[in-house]
Amino acid sequence: MSLFFDAVWFDAKLAARKLDRTALAVAVGIEPTELHRIFTHEREPTAEELAVFANVLGSDLVEVTLKSGVAPRATPEDADSGDRISDIEARLDAIDTWLAEFEAAKKTA
Repeated sequence: MSLFFDAVWFDAKLAARKLDRTALAVAVGIEPTELHRIFTHEREPTAEELAVFANVLGSDLVEVTLKSGVAPRATPEDADSGDRISDIEARLDAIDTWLAEFEAAKKTA
């Protein structure tokens, strides 16, 4: 389950594009009630849903993923610690890349 979903951020991004949650649900191909479950932390969005969110909002996928919350990670007994560390490093690399792009965009603005 998502630990934090920034519904206010999503609503602001939708409003800036003159869209609402129903439009987002249609774009993703799910019922508005299912999107509501995502917004209220009842279920996590899938990778495919996050990609559509990013496209509809005109936002970077990493930013959308960060604003969508943090999924609980596998416990050490559930996963190989080497795989877990590799996964964490890959996620940190993605965040570093997004931050570098964000800072570069701020400088050019």
